[in-house]
This record gives sequence, C-alpha cells and structure tokens, in this order.
Amino acid sequence: MFLWAGSKGAQGPSQGRRTIYQKIWEYDSLDKKKTVTALKAGEDRAILLGLVMILCSIMIYFILGITIVRSYSDSVWTEESSCSVINSTIIGEINCTYSCGSDCRKTSKYPCLQVFVSLNTSGKTVRLLLNEEMHNMNPDCFYVPKCQKDLVTMHTVIINIIGHLRLHPQFCCYYDPAERQDSVLLTQLYSHTTVLQSLFWPTIIFFGGTVIIALVKLTQYLSILCEKISKING
Repeated sequence: MFLWAGSKGAQGPSQGRRTIYQKIWEYDSLDKKKTVTALKAGEDRAILLGLVMILCSIMIYFILGITIVRSYSDSVWTEESSCSVINSTIIGEINCTYSCGSDCRKTSKYPCLQVFVSLNTSGKTVRLLLNEEMHNMNPDCFYVPKCQKDLVTMHTVIINIIGHLRLHPQFCCYYDPAERQDSVLLTQLYSHTTVLQSLFWPTIIFFGGTVIIALVKLTQYLSILCEKISKING
C-alpha cells in the first residue's frame, strides 16, 4: 500500500512537468493558429482591396471612354494653326427656350455672333466657333449663351466677346486637315493633354491594385516555399 502510494508520489513531479510542457505546447500551438488566421484574414482583405481598386479603375475607364475619349476621337479639328479676325458681327437673334419651373418652359432670344477669320495655314476665310459643342448647337454662331429671360445679360456677354476679339485679332485655332468642316475652333473641348490627365489617376489605381495582389501572392508563395524547406531540413 505504501509502496504503491510512494511510487505514485514519485511520479508526480515528472507528470507535473509533462503537464506544464503540454500546456506550453498547447498555448504555443494556439498562438500560431491565431497568427496564421490573422495573417490569412489580412491577406484576404488585401486581395479584396486590390480587386476593388481594379474594378473601380475599369469603371472609370469605361465612363471616360464614352465621354472624354469618345468626344476627342470623334473631333475632326485636330491640327493647330494661327487665325486672324476678318470681321465679327451680330447677324440676328435666334429663338431659344429656358426653364421657369418643373413643368414650365418659356421662349427667349439670344444674339447670334458670326466671326470670320483667315486661316494662316491656307489663307482661306472660314467661320470661327468656340468649340465642338457650339458647332453641335448652332454652326452659324461663334458662341451660344445659356438661354435666359434677361436679354440684356446675353447681349452683354456677346459684346464682351466682340471686344476681346478686337483686342486680340490673331490667335491660335484648330482646323480640320481633311477639310471636311469649313469652320475652325478657338478651343478644343477635350485636348490631348486633357485626355492624358483624365486617364492618369485610373491608371494609377489599376496599377496599385495589381501590385497589391501580386505582393500578397508572392508572400503566400514564399511562405509555402519556406515550409517545404523547413520540412526537408527537419
């Protein structure tokens, strides 16, 4: 009886040490599992962030493609030259409509300013327009002001334009080298620089998202490779 109790008491310290080692091993395993889980969650979030960035950049590309890039590619006024004003006169008044409420529309008039210039590249006399938008609204008028009830305000805008043209009779303009249009533009609605600037940020976002995903995948590959090497060495 005493022998059995003595042998059981002698085994107590070693069993206690084994129990401590087991607990330490269990805590270490638990910490490793928590670390691996946290790293896996962080990697998943990083990949998700990269995918969201790529999708956002693609959507921005699509929007820019059907607006700015399309308008730029459809424009025929691509070559730059210098123009000299020949005459600028108000040829009449054009009817227009403006909104006076949710379901209210009223008519008004705006003065049509017609400007003719000499294209120094060819020496031809052509009509001058502000930009592509003015050509679509009224190809006979240099500028189409926003229609409103106050006629004096619209006349004042046109008179100021005439005064500016008289102070600067020679300026840069854009013409159609294929001569499909018999008019020139003072400014381009979307220039080459504008298109590049608009595409800059979505390109950066797309590149950033791609780099994030590539770095996460590289980290996962290196982690798996290190585990294989440690197993081989072990």
